[in-house]
Amino acid sequence: MAEPVAVRATELTRRFGDVLAVDHVSFEIRRGEIWGFLGPNGAGKSTTVRMLCGLLDPTQGTAEVLGLDVRRHREAVKQRIGYMSQRFSLWADLTVRENLEFYAGAYGLALPEARRRVREWLDSSGLAERADERVAALPGGYRQRLALGCAVLHRPPVLVLDEPTAGVDPLSRRQFWERIHRFAREGTTVLVTTHAMDEAEHCDRVAFLYGGRIIAQGSPEEIRRRSMDGVVLEVQTDRPAEALRWVEAHPAVREAGLWGAALHVVVRDVQAAESVARELWERGVVVHGVAVVPPSLEDVFVRLVEALEERA
Repeated sequence: MAEPVAVRATELTRRFGDVLAVDHVSFEIRRGEIWGFLGPNGAGKSTTVRMLCGLLDPTQGTAEVLGLDVRRHREAVKQRIGYMSQRFSLWADLTVRENLEFYAGAYGLALPEARRRVREWLDSSGLAERADERVAALPGGYRQRLALGCAVLHRPPVLVLDEPTAGVDPLSRRQFWERIHRFAREGTTVLVTTHAMDEAEHCDRVAFLYGGRIIAQGSPEEIRRRSMDGVVLEVQTDRPAEALRWVEAHPAVREAGLWGAALHVVVRDVQAAESVARELWERGVVVHGVAVVPPSLEDVFVRLVEALEERA
């Protein structure tokens, strides 16, 4: 049986003057699910979650969190969620412990319980040795752990994380996602916004936002299957930038882009791979290998956006 719905949005819309920031988006997020809002900066991700948190009124449409209308029950919604903003809303002049204690008090935890939970988070997050340091002196990864702790001390059933991994190192990022998966296993519903497409692989389901609209939603595998026509080739070469210029002009290529030190090239079918490699060799670009690979979510997103632009 499907899990009950924790968050529901119906035709949710937000305007800022003449700017349509969020354009009639609808979705449902199940309890205990990790849901990702993915898209470039300015796509409407942060505006959407701010409406869900009761921090911003919708211009049109409705949203419910745990059955509560975010417009009519704003304060009740705020007490039932944990919100971690992309700027890590911390008090830079306070210590790590003081920040945690402040947020515990703001969420109404009694003093003995607040102290116990603060101590538990300091120990479990590796912050205990820095508990008396001022936040202004902390590296980004430690600030992230602290901001997450401030958001979960009251053990909210819904956790909203706005660009939580921006500016942190790869190890901190991996440890962060391990914690998020642990929260989800314990029943917490998690909403994450990010512009890093690879992070969608950590989510149960995702919504791609572009220009304020949802252009695809579902599990990462569902989106790949529904949205990606053609075959993705990974081309290994010592001169990827030069190779990209020639590949983009090839008639069999639908789109192409740099992928680390290689190229990802979308073609009609596998037979086109030989033609692409031959073209590069004729141009004097040495190709070390061409292989068919599963499409990344970045490949899928680019394809969806280009299809939209072709129809415009």
